[in-house]
Amino acid sequence: MNTLLIGQLPVEKWVSDGVDWITQHLSGLFNVIQSAGNTIMTAMTDGLLAIPMFLMIAGIFMIAVITSPRRWGFPIFTLAGLLLIANQGLWQDLMNTMTLVIMSALISLIIGVPLGIAMAKSDRTQAIVQPILDFMQTMPGFVYLIPAVAFFGIGVVPGVFASIIFALPPVVRMTNLGIRQVPVDLVEAADSFGSTSWQKLLKLELPNAKNTILAGANQTIMLALSMVVTASMIGAPGLGRGVLTAVQHADIGAGFVNGLALVILAIIIDRFAQKLNTKPGQKLPQNQKRRWAVIATLLIMIGGGVVNSFATTNQSHEKISLGYVEWDSEVASTNVIGQALKAHGYDVSLTPLDNSVLWQSVANGQIDASLSAWLPITHGPLLKKYQNDLTVVGTNLTGVKTGLVVPDYMSAKSISDLTDQAKQIITGIEPGAGMMVATENTIKAYPNLSDWSLQASSSGAMVSALEKAYKNKEEIVITGWSPHWMFSKYKLHYLEDPKGAMGGKETIKTIARKELKSDHPEAYKVLEKFKWGTADMASVMLDIQSGMKPTEAADKWLKANPKIVDSWFE
Repeated sequence: MNTLLIGQLPVEKWVSDGVDWITQHLSGLFNVIQSAGNTIMTAMTDGLLAIPMFLMIAGIFMIAVITSPRRWGFPIFTLAGLLLIANQGLWQDLMNTMTLVIMSALISLIIGVPLGIAMAKSDRTQAIVQPILDFMQTMPGFVYLIPAVAFFGIGVVPGVFASIIFALPPVVRMTNLGIRQVPVDLVEAADSFGSTSWQKLLKLELPNAKNTILAGANQTIMLALSMVVTASMIGAPGLGRGVLTAVQHADIGAGFVNGLALVILAIIIDRFAQKLNTKPGQKLPQNQKRRWAVIATLLIMIGGGVVNSFATTNQSHEKISLGYVEWDSEVASTNVIGQALKAHGYDVSLTPLDNSVLWQSVANGQIDASLSAWLPITHGPLLKKYQNDLTVVGTNLTGVKTGLVVPDYMSAKSISDLTDQAKQIITGIEPGAGMMVATENTIKAYPNLSDWSLQASSSGAMVSALEKAYKNKEEIVITGWSPHWMFSKYKLHYLEDPKGAMGGKETIKTIARKELKSDHPEAYKVLEKFKWGTADMASVMLDIQSGMKPTEAADKWLKANPKIVDSWFE
């Protein structure tokens, strides 16, 4: 007891060492799963996208009509909802989300139903599995992202892995409950007629527990759908990525649109799932003709997809994956080079990631390159950690600065001038960012900041807090960097840093995986030559802030600066 009170158990180290051991000794298995999973889910997404959009919308609408006789509410909602998603340009994101949800729910059912049966047949198994299910369902979903990235890297596979852990418990619990609730007299009657265990399970217990199991399956699907935003933090594509981007940039409109698309999808899936769950003795709403009508509709949709896939000419393009941090500056630069590469025939994918995950992904080769390395100060520790596993291609922007920023109406000119302003709070960005680490060191370096605290948020939330304080002429201290559009919109200044705790001027460099130069030499040369000025970046950022989509703002700048762009591809 005294040991527990005096010494801290190294639980954190045990868990970290365990994950490291698993990652090291089972890396081959994880690579196979990741490769196979990416192949299957890419094929599934491509298959869904191959079906012409309006054919799929019409097909789903017809299935809703067929399965809802004399009721038009759900079919009309389905048609209007899918048309709205298509109108907002979110169809591809919807299909990516469908792939994530289908695979997560399918694997959860394949694992969950047999496990629930085992629990129902054995009290000992139930005693062992029950606390594990409690742990899986109550642990915050974000925690599952850490081992998911360690095992499978980034993308849809780790997203499915994290979703399965979170979504599995309901179907296990409900399968166990449904089988245990089968009337005892029916079980005894089956035994008296000499039924084997398999006959009893397949012909008595599962049919009687069907509705309870389907209710659990419905909950599993909904939980898998709720994980799409969380999964997007580790590179899983889909509607969740749009929601996460909107949160990080405090974009209410974009967040609402992507969130509404998720709501529409959830309602459609839920209503279709409910149609499979009927009360004992209740007939399914569709008769034999309706059932064949549903099958015919599905075949028409599949046939349309097959025809469309053959009609579409597939040109072979070099594929380049670029990762970036959801900072306004990196959104601007990554979209500019991405659109430029696309215009020259490259197949470019852009993946927003947390900063530490981004560096890890470039180092292990899952991301080809990133234009988001702030050196030598902000990302210096990350470069030191991964310098043997990646290449610093070159500098894409000079004249970069970071520091503590205040509005001009505040009298403070130096960090040393701070006393009790802004309620002694520095408003920061994402926790773990290099700038946040520098700010924490700055608080330690200046005695006058001993009572101050650093409030973590996101780059978008930080700017929102600045906008609110600026309108009301309230005091605020933020972690800032330039170039940034906020210096064009507001009158701001950096606080002098006599001790140099925040670091001096920096440059933004391009980093790439080790093999990129040999695998894609032409693309590597483009990334090596990519350079532009602070005014260029600021103009793109300001256009995005004014309401343009990042790709549109990038295209606008590319058209206005053809000579600079041509120099990258010479």
